[in-house]
Amino acid sequence: MEDHWTVGRVAELAGVSVRTLHHYDEISLVRPSARTVAGYRAYSAGDVERLREVLAYRRLGFGLREVAELVGDPSTDAVARLRRLRGLLLEQRDRADAMVAAIDRELEARAKGLKVTPEEQLEVLGARLYDAIGGAYTATRRTEPRIAAQIWDALGDAQTVLNVGAGTGSYEPADRDVTAVEPSAVMRGQRPPGSAPCVAAAAESLPFEDHSFDVAMAVSTVHHWGDPMAGLCEMRRVARRVVVLTFDTDEPGWQDRFWLTRDHLPEFAAVLAEFPSLAGMADAIGARAEPVPIPWDCADGLFEAYWRRPGAYLEDHVRRAMSVWTRVGPEAEQRAVRSLSDDLDSGRWAERNSDLADLDTADLGLRLLMA
Repeated sequence: MEDHWTVGRVAELAGVSVRTLHHYDEISLVRPSARTVAGYRAYSAGDVERLREVLAYRRLGFGLREVAELVGDPSTDAVARLRRLRGLLLEQRDRADAMVAAIDRELEARAKGLKVTPEEQLEVLGARLYDAIGGAYTATRRTEPRIAAQIWDALGDAQTVLNVGAGTGSYEPADRDVTAVEPSAVMRGQRPPGSAPCVAAAAESLPFEDHSFDVAMAVSTVHHWGDPMAGLCEMRRVARRVVVLTFDTDEPGWQDRFWLTRDHLPEFAAVLAEFPSLAGMADAIGARAEPVPIPWDCADGLFEAYWRRPGAYLEDHVRRAMSVWTRVGPEAEQRAVRSLSDDLDSGRWAERNSDLADLDTADLGLRLLMA
């Protein structure tokens, strides 16, 4: 294996011009420190690693001065910088997904001959759209005390708690020393004053030493992770115990547990088609599972929260705080809303779901994994 690389070879591998590399050398951003046999300057492995970081930040839109500060930060090592970079890339991916969703909505509106306002056109840039998607969480997504009690009971006597995929901070226990991890800047920005300190990082690459916490918790977030199993193993690595609120797709016909997915949104099954099995997740961290019943008046507007209040699903602001609708796409969403509206108007919903009227709670697949 080569122990140094020429300027021309590095330019070819990195997909940049030799001129760019010379400029980085001139401004001391990336200076080749090795020498060829003939005495020409060349890049060592360390130089290539630094160049990789520089180019990655440049492609994220950072200016050269900002890049120099990031890659020259003496308080971080190579692994910490990679984790920070990964978190920024995940955030950019989320923004791109949000922009695609905005484009889909506009295309559908134009196909129907509907007028698209200047405000709606600007949503595709992601600023208003991403703020709206993340911002909807504080309107309807809040701590449900009865679910919280079950989660906090599972925490036991833990004093130091890591909340992974923490979002806006729901379910963080106020009587513990909590550290939060959240890759989305929009979510981090909505955490209330006085909430736990929040680190910009992803579940799959937690920037903490082994066994740094008494317990690591994750609430309704695993399905958002790029690699759920890797994230769970990371939680197991950094904490002595793990508590995870997730969803059970092991039971045959699981999508029929909830009338909304059974009768109006069959696409929901495809959303979780590649989601790990509950048994697989439990095995990965050595956990046992217990059901988490959802109260009929659940304060947390998660997807299944309105199982006895079907009219809520007709409200746009309620659906905007549920990632499922973005995942299935606008066509499926609008068809489901029309179908549900028709069933409510005709009385079919009440007839089909008459058994729900007297229930205070429902088991719709929420499970608490405890390891």
